Amino acid sequence: MAAIIFVAVDPARRLAEARNAERWSSVNSILNAVLKYTVDNAGTLPNALASATVGTYYVLGTDGIGCDAACGAQTTAGACLNLAPDIVDEYIASIPIDPLGDSVGADAGNTDYYIRKTATGRIQVGSCDPERDQDIEVSR
Repeated sequence: MAAIIFVAVDPARRLAEARNAERWSSVNSILNAVLKYTVDNAGTLPNALASATVGTYYVLGTDGIGCDAACGAQTTAGACLNLAPDIVDEYIASIPIDPLGDSVGADAGNTDYYIRKTATGRIQVGSCDPERDQDIEVSR
Protein backbone atom coordinates (compact mmCIF):
# COMPACT_ATOMS: atom_id res chain seq x y z
CA MET A 1 0.00 0.00 0.00
CA ALA A 2 2.80 2.44 0.88
CA ALA A 3 4.48 1.84 -2.48
CA ILE A 4 1.30 2.78 -4.29
CA ILE A 5 1.02 5.97 -2.28
CA PHE A 6 4.66 6.94 -2.99
CA VAL A 7 4.24 6.44 -6.72
CA ALA A 8 0.90 8.22 -6.71
CA VAL A 9 2.32 11.26 -4.88
CA ASP A 10 4.99 12.07 -7.50
CA PRO A 11 5.28 9.39 -10.17
CA ALA A 12 7.70 11.30 -12.41
CA ARG A 13 10.14 11.79 -9.54
CA ARG A 14 9.92 8.16 -8.43
CA LEU A 15 10.48 6.87 -11.97
CA ALA A 16 13.48 9.19 -12.44
CA GLU A 17 14.94 7.98 -9.13
CA ALA A 18 14.47 4.37 -10.21
CA ARG A 19 16.27 5.04 -13.53
CA ASN A 20 19.10 6.78 -11.67
CA ALA A 21 19.41 3.78 -9.34
CA GLU A 22 19.77 1.59 -12.42
CA ARG A 23 22.44 3.97 -13.76
CA TRP A 24 24.38 3.73 -10.48
CA SER A 25 24.26 -0.04 -10.72
CA SER A 26 25.38 0.03 -14.35
CA VAL A 27 28.40 2.30 -13.84
CA ASN A 28 29.53 0.14 -10.92
CA SER A 29 29.12 -3.02 -13.01
CA ILE A 30 31.15 -1.57 -15.88
CA LEU A 31 33.94 -0.40 -13.59
CA ASN A 32 34.05 -3.73 -11.74
CA ALA A 33 34.26 -5.62 -15.05
CA VAL A 34 37.18 -3.45 -16.23
CA LEU A 35 39.00 -3.87 -12.93
CA LYS A 36 38.47 -7.65 -12.85
CA TYR A 37 39.81 -7.88 -16.41
CA THR A 38 42.84 -5.83 -15.36
CA VAL A 39 43.56 -8.06 -12.37
CA ASP A 40 43.19 -11.25 -14.44
CA ASN A 41 45.54 -9.87 -17.11
CA ALA A 42 48.49 -8.84 -14.95
CA GLY A 43 47.55 -5.16 -14.77
CA THR A 44 46.78 -4.71 -18.47
CA LEU A 45 43.65 -2.70 -19.28
CA PRO A 46 41.18 -3.90 -21.91
CA ASN A 47 42.66 -3.25 -25.37
CA ALA A 48 40.43 -0.33 -26.36
CA LEU A 49 40.98 1.42 -23.02
CA ALA A 50 44.72 0.73 -23.00
CA SER A 51 45.12 2.65 -26.26
CA ALA A 52 42.73 5.45 -25.24
CA THR A 53 44.11 8.94 -24.65
CA VAL A 54 44.60 9.76 -20.96
CA GLY A 55 42.08 12.33 -19.73
CA THR A 56 39.71 11.95 -22.68
CA TYR A 57 36.11 10.95 -22.06
CA TYR A 58 34.83 8.15 -24.31
CA VAL A 59 31.22 7.05 -24.67
CA LEU A 60 30.95 3.27 -24.50
CA GLY A 61 29.57 1.54 -27.57
CA THR A 62 30.36 0.29 -31.03
CA ASP A 63 29.69 3.41 -33.14
CA GLY A 64 32.69 4.75 -35.04
CA ILE A 65 31.36 8.32 -35.22
CA GLY A 66 28.83 10.58 -33.52
CA CYS A 67 29.71 9.80 -29.93
CA ASP A 68 31.04 13.29 -29.23
CA ALA A 69 27.56 14.82 -28.94
CA ALA A 70 26.03 12.17 -26.69
CA CYS A 71 27.30 12.96 -23.26
CA GLY A 72 25.81 16.06 -21.68
CA ALA A 73 28.44 18.17 -19.92
CA GLN A 74 31.35 15.87 -20.78
CA THR A 75 33.30 16.57 -23.96
CA THR A 76 33.87 13.15 -25.46
CA ALA A 77 35.88 11.71 -28.32
CA GLY A 78 34.10 11.31 -31.68
CA ALA A 79 34.27 7.53 -31.76
CA CYS A 80 32.78 5.35 -29.07
CA LEU A 81 35.04 3.03 -27.10
CA ASN A 82 34.16 -0.64 -27.57
CA LEU A 83 35.06 -2.67 -24.47
CA ALA A 84 32.79 -5.58 -25.39
CA PRO A 85 35.40 -7.81 -27.05
CA ASP A 86 37.47 -7.93 -23.87
CA ILE A 87 34.93 -7.89 -21.03
CA VAL A 88 31.54 -9.13 -22.26
CA ASP A 89 30.60 -12.68 -21.26
CA GLU A 90 33.51 -13.29 -18.91
CA TYR A 91 33.32 -10.12 -16.78
CA ILE A 92 29.88 -8.65 -17.55
CA ALA A 93 26.87 -10.08 -19.40
CA SER A 94 26.63 -7.07 -21.74
CA ILE A 95 27.55 -3.40 -21.77
CA PRO A 96 24.57 -1.67 -20.12
CA ILE A 97 22.47 0.81 -22.08
CA ASP A 98 20.86 3.88 -20.48
CA PRO A 99 17.41 2.95 -19.07
CA LEU A 100 15.71 5.53 -21.29
CA GLY A 101 17.24 3.80 -24.32
CA ASP A 102 15.97 5.10 -27.64
CA SER A 103 14.36 8.17 -26.10
CA VAL A 104 17.87 9.52 -25.40
CA GLY A 105 19.44 7.88 -28.44
CA ALA A 106 21.07 5.05 -26.51
CA ASP A 107 21.67 1.61 -28.00
CA ALA A 108 24.59 -0.82 -28.27
CA GLY A 109 26.30 1.61 -30.64
CA ASN A 110 26.10 4.44 -28.12
CA THR A 111 25.19 3.34 -24.59
CA ASP A 112 25.15 6.80 -22.95
CA TYR A 113 27.74 5.67 -20.41
CA TYR A 114 31.27 7.07 -20.52
CA ILE A 115 34.72 6.00 -19.38
CA ARG A 116 38.10 7.68 -19.06
CA LYS A 117 41.47 6.97 -17.56
CA THR A 118 43.13 9.74 -15.59
CA ALA A 119 46.76 10.80 -15.47
CA THR A 120 47.00 9.23 -12.00
CA GLY A 121 45.87 5.82 -13.28
CA ARG A 122 42.28 5.93 -12.08
CA ILE A 123 39.41 4.69 -14.23
CA GLN A 124 36.19 6.73 -14.16
CA VAL A 125 32.83 5.51 -15.42
CA GLY A 126 29.71 7.64 -15.51
CA SER A 127 26.27 8.22 -16.95
CA CYS A 128 25.75 10.75 -19.72
CA ASP A 129 22.08 11.36 -18.94
CA PRO A 130 21.37 11.23 -15.21
CA GLU A 131 18.09 12.79 -14.15
CA ARG A 132 17.14 15.25 -11.41
CA ASP A 133 20.50 17.06 -11.54
CA GLN A 134 22.49 14.12 -10.19
CA ASP A 135 26.08 13.33 -11.09
CA ILE A 136 26.48 9.60 -11.55
CA GLU A 137 30.16 8.68 -11.71
CA VAL A 138 32.42 6.19 -9.97
CA SER A 139 36.18 5.83 -10.06
CA ARG A 140 38.89 3.58 -8.70
